Amino acid sequence: MRPEPLTLIATCDLVAMVRGRAVPARDLDAQLATGVGWVPADLSLQPFGGIVDPNPFGSLGDLRLIPDPAARCRVDLGGATPLDVVLADLHEPDGTPWSACPRGFLRRALADLEAATGLRVRAAFEQEFLLSPVGDPAPPFSLEALRRAEPFGSLAHAALTEAGLEPEMIVPEYAADQFEIPCAPAIGLTAADRAVHTREVLRELARTLGRRASFAPIAHPDQGGSGVHIHVSLVDSEGRSAMAGDDGLSEIAGAFAAGVLRHARALVALTAPTPASFVRLQPHRWSAGVAALADANREALLRIPTPTTIGGRDAAAQLRLEYRAADATANPHLALGAIVQAGLAGIHDGLAAPPVLVGDADALAADELADYAPTALPATLAEALDALAGDPVAAGWMPPLLLEAYLGVKRWEVERAEADDDPAVTCARYADVY
Repeated sequence: MRPEPLTLIATCDLVAMVRGRAVPARDLDAQLATGVGWVPADLSLQPFGGIVDPNPFGSLGDLRLIPDPAARCRVDLGGATPLDVVLADLHEPDGTPWSACPRGFLRRALADLEAATGLRVRAAFEQEFLLSPVGDPAPPFSLEALRRAEPFGSLAHAALTEAGLEPEMIVPEYAADQFEIPCAPAIGLTAADRAVHTREVLRELARTLGRRASFAPIAHPDQGGSGVHIHVSLVDSEGRSAMAGDDGLSEIAGAFAAGVLRHARALVALTAPTPASFVRLQPHRWSAGVAALADANREALLRIPTPTTIGGRDAAAQLRLEYRAADATANPHLALGAIVQAGLAGIHDGLAAPPVLVGDADALAADELADYAPTALPATLAEALDALAGDPVAAGWMPPLLLEAYLGVKRWEVERAEADDDPAVTCARYADVY
């Protein structure tokens, strides 16, 4: 008997898990208009399997997962059948978009930005992950680390290319058995879809090789963490950058950056959304030790990467903001959508560009640092959730149903970690799941 290839019609949910219903691949075209059934309470699934209680849904209601053919990822890794996933939007049975759909959240943010400014977002997600070890750790960033993982690296590049995800390189990273694979930037929704698909392709490849890829923020408090660096630039309808001004950031890019910093405490509830995230999100971990806009500083929440001018490359065209307080426990649609909404709030309020921190933040006195980072990032997920709920602008980005469901799931995770009462146990738990 030959296996029947299946396509998963899927949503990436509030805990960044890809879930859905599989149909025979040959029948996908018939599902494009009406999709497949889904259950509202599935949005309140926590990372470890169960539905949190209470939740806003209970046992009531029905939804449809309407697949988006532009968000299909199909790649043959030599298994019994190809990996085949198509991301979907959540709709009511009458076709009305469901207000709590995470992908719809990003759609609305991008539409709001374009309506207000005429600009679009070009974004890229740099994602770090751990491969299960096969021997003693190799030196950081080394050829040995790359070759010891083979054929993972070369197959990963081939698989991501076949899936249309445009991998740029594979980087053996600082921590033991850690790698990073950035993909080329894309416009808006496609960038977040690529982030989802990239994780699943790499997880699938690791499985076929008898290994495991974990995208958890940190496996143990004493080890290095794995982040997601979200690169964002504003472009016009022709794809021309709107980031550069006469002396640094343009007025609109500066206001965007200021909005992100103003709402940073609320933002991290959506971009670093697990208790384990805050074990990583500490000073001197090259994550985001200071809530500032900085020039080439990997400790800053917002970093302006140094442009490459070798070979006559245009520095202005490369200008972008790198948001560093994110990891792969965050839904990419929620994370990017929240960054866009924060930036748009800064544009709407006409905020001045923040001062750019140059040099080492540790060299500054507290009052000097306050000029660049007037607020500190939350130290825990509980603090971040309170910041989100208590920021009327940030809380207003999310429809009430989506906000209620999100806070319910995440506060459940806080209670679970408090019951663990051991950061090492919590980190290991998330490393197993992600």
